[in-house]
Amino acid sequence: MVKRVAIIGAGPSGLTSMKACLEEGMVPTCFESSDDMGGLWKFKEVSEPNRASIYRSLTINISKEMMCYSDFPIPADYPNYMHHSKILKYFRMYAEHFKLLEYIRYQTLVKSVKQRPDYSRSGQWEVLTQSKDGQEERHVFDAVICCSGHYTYPHLPLKEFPGIETFEGKYFHSWDYKGPEDMHGKRVVVVGIGNSGGDIAVEGSRVAEQVYLSTRRGAWIVRQVSDNGLPLDMKYNTRFVHILFQLMPVSFLNWFGEGKVNAMYDHTMYAIKPNHRLFSQIPVFNDELPLKILSGSVVIKSNIKEIRGSTVEFEDDSVLEKVDVIVFATGYNYDFPFLPQNAMYKTGHRVGLYKHVFPPTLEHSTLAVVGFIHALGAIMPQAEMQARWVASVFKGTKKLPPTQTMIKSVEKDTKVIQKNFIVSKRTPLQVDFVDYMDDLAGEIGIRPSLLWLFFTDYALFKRLLWGPMTAYQYRVTGKGKWDGARKAIFTQFDRMYEPLKTRKVDGQDQGTSLAGLLFKLSLTAMVGGAAAYYVHARNPNTIPNLIARLRPRMA
Repeated sequence: MVKRVAIIGAGPSGLTSMKACLEEGMVPTCFESSDDMGGLWKFKEVSEPNRASIYRSLTINISKEMMCYSDFPIPADYPNYMHHSKILKYFRMYAEHFKLLEYIRYQTLVKSVKQRPDYSRSGQWEVLTQSKDGQEERHVFDAVICCSGHYTYPHLPLKEFPGIETFEGKYFHSWDYKGPEDMHGKRVVVVGIGNSGGDIAVEGSRVAEQVYLSTRRGAWIVRQVSDNGLPLDMKYNTRFVHILFQLMPVSFLNWFGEGKVNAMYDHTMYAIKPNHRLFSQIPVFNDELPLKILSGSVVIKSNIKEIRGSTVEFEDDSVLEKVDVIVFATGYNYDFPFLPQNAMYKTGHRVGLYKHVFPPTLEHSTLAVVGFIHALGAIMPQAEMQARWVASVFKGTKKLPPTQTMIKSVEKDTKVIQKNFIVSKRTPLQVDFVDYMDDLAGEIGIRPSLLWLFFTDYALFKRLLWGPMTAYQYRVTGKGKWDGARKAIFTQFDRMYEPLKTRKVDGQDQGTSLAGLLFKLSLTAMVGGAAAYYVHARNPNTIPNLIARLRPRMA
């Protein structure tokens, strides 16, 4: 029976893993290599080896209601898109509220995790740690949760850039970037058009003589501010939209989505149009980059062909002279160097984990990875869901299937990922946010039944189906039910509006028009019909069984 659990990393995944273990009656010990909790969101002026690193101005591109834990809403007065300092404050409040801080051992590096000699019988692990003064210590744990994150090991592929050794200026990876101080009056090339590359190009363009953004494949650029000024994810990351994705051809959805994105700024005209379709890869979220391109502050260039001293030649044969700085925003390597190699099952470009959590080939299910997931949604609620499932498996209330069944599931996931998304060594996995959350919730027994709510709590049904896909809905029922979940769902837009109420405006408190109500009513009816079809298509027995359960009540 699992009693003591080692947790590696005190970031958002580690915090929620501690909480989940405590709720199941287990005692966690969290090893954190830094001097504070928060993981990625703890800003440091100097990047530290084997730790994630962020820049001074970083603001998250997920809105607060979509990123918060399921039973601890972010304060209403916090901005919808938060600076990293606000995010760290939230995590600290979470840790203090659930009394997690006492279980963290700071400045303690995990050097290795190995199976005990009696592992076949006990399932236990030996964890070797090193303190800040170099003192090593061995510990024995019944189970281990790895929460080391995505962005720890920067990928700097210098061999792909011939002549880099001759470059006369300064070059570095975005992992080392803290601010634009070294770009004043300089000519800067940023390599890579991901979220970091876009942010660095925009920020650098405010002080540099000129910024050039080099991209091999282009990208879809999406605004965080959506229709009517709403956060993009609160408007479109909904169950209703997810149902549309299940019912409609993906080619049509790509055509429609690309049309909306291009209506804001034509990606062909801006020279950023990628080869892949919109929903084949998570887009870049950046409201400022198109304006910087339009104003000439950022110039889009193709991939670098060669570097000669301070000259950079691109694959379209254009040449830049007197380049002073090159920033490589070229992603990260994903690795778990402290875990035993025989625990890591490889499939495709990724580490194969059952439901992206459990190594499938181990004799005992006492090792888990939490937070190693990629979806069009926040990592915090996904990691929380993973942690709740892991804790139930460790406790013994939930069981994993046989090894061969898990391996087949992992291989099937790999094929689905390769079919639906653009994957590579830098981006080895991606999942559908709603499907994944619902899948794990089903494993735990906390997935809300929309059909049941349609008959028993129609007001909540509408908000779950039509409203944003917030994590509160996974506290409405089942184990870990939170009495405040329903209220949190009904007030999530109130918390969204709260930080915007900084000036009284006429009409601010006006109600919804009759036409608007009628439109929403008709749309809700349509959505309800689509939901019933969606449920019936997935499980034909669900609706008849529900009607059979309701019949005695209606008699």
